[in-house]
Amino acid sequence: MTLTGELDKDASTVVPVHPLLARRWSSRAFDPRHELADDQLTALLEAARWAPSASNTQPWRFAVTRRGTAEHESVLSALAAGNQVWARDASALVVAAFQTTGAAQPWAVYDAGQAVAHLSVQAEAEGLAVHQMGGFDRERLTSVLPEGVTPLVVVAIGLRSEPARLAEPFAGRETAARVRLPIDDLLLAVRPA
Repeated sequence: MTLTGELDKDASTVVPVHPLLARRWSSRAFDPRHELADDQLTALLEAARWAPSASNTQPWRFAVTRRGTAEHESVLSALAAGNQVWARDASALVVAAFQTTGAAQPWAVYDAGQAVAHLSVQAEAEGLAVHQMGGFDRERLTSVLPEGVTPLVVVAIGLRSEPARLAEPFAGRETAARVRLPIDDLLLAVRPA
């Protein structure tokens, strides 16, 4: 814990990386009283909007829902039960999807992932936490979205709260050390042609 009470979960890196990247981690403990300000939400979406995309197609689409609305409840109810337990306290649930109408866009999923990555770094800069979830009922979530899009992830956004407010196993996950594979394990060898 830091002096302010926030967990110190900075990444242990081989060489220094930007502090926004080192500090970013996927919290499950959200402050249920926090309201996401309109200008913060706009900044997150603006960061996503400027993510790179193949041929500048920008295939990503976002469905933004705020806690306390019927739309938020629709997205929340499509989440896996384990995610619902903690995601209900997030200020917003954002469905990141990719457009499936029009010309084929083979890089759409990759591009949408980049947009969410940009959103997550902007959230860190705004003092917000983001947790991306793949645990949801795809058919149920698709049924509440406009036609022509496929949901990829649901992003919980809000202000971090105390891990102790979570039941186990979630409280323990909040305080556990962050772990990543070594760089050497991520590298591929290229065979000469």
